[in-house]
Amino acid sequence: MRIWDVSPGYLNRQSLLGEHRELHGLVSILVNNKKGYSQHPETLRWVGYGWALRMRHQQISAEMALRGYCDNTPVTLDENPSQWPSTFIDAPAQQYALLQEKYRDKEPGRIPLPSHEQPLWAQHKYSVMARSPQEYQRIGRAVVNKEIEFAELALTLTEILREAPNEGRLWNALQHMWGYVANEAEETPNGLTALELLRAVQREAKVQECGYLMGSTALSELAVWC
Repeated sequence: MRIWDVSPGYLNRQSLLGEHRELHGLVSILVNNKKGYSQHPETLRWVGYGWALRMRHQQISAEMALRGYCDNTPVTLDENPSQWPSTFIDAPAQQYALLQEKYRDKEPGRIPLPSHEQPLWAQHKYSVMARSPQEYQRIGRAVVNKEIEFAELALTLTEILREAPNEGRLWNALQHMWGYVANEAEETPNGLTALELLRAVQREAKVQECGYLMGSTALSELAVWC
């Protein structure tokens, strides 16, 4: 049993659908007090964190939708709102290493697995922008000046993506993303909701084969908050 903590965008098709299946299995254990895997470390760390498990499911569902899958199996748990487990089975940096090994000679995920700080930061920029301009500036400077190591950066970014962006910052990030594809877009996104603008960005990123946006965590995860 495995519930990853890094963005579902890094998972390949098999791992993405596998985590979706295992998450529902974990929910069934928690809701129905099933004994199977009830003492598994992955189960134990989610006990009492129903809201967080629901949000992880929404992240997975948003990534599935981006890849053309339809998820009709919502998770409705809401224990401990806005709180996430404080423990990891493996730290986020180690999860990237595990996925690197797991996908050796196999299909990769949507987002290329990062080997050092710069690509990891580039992949998370818009997600951080949607939460905190201050953190966006701070982390950006730390990466450029080589003042932050991969493990610390991976943990920091994982924790930031667990935070809910406010409406203004979310909209600002979406507009920046749209600006990346606007010149070649056939449509002008006037009068759209945040979710509609994100869908427009997703369509254009695919049509234009925009590698930078297609390698962004924000391309799917911001749908959870729109």
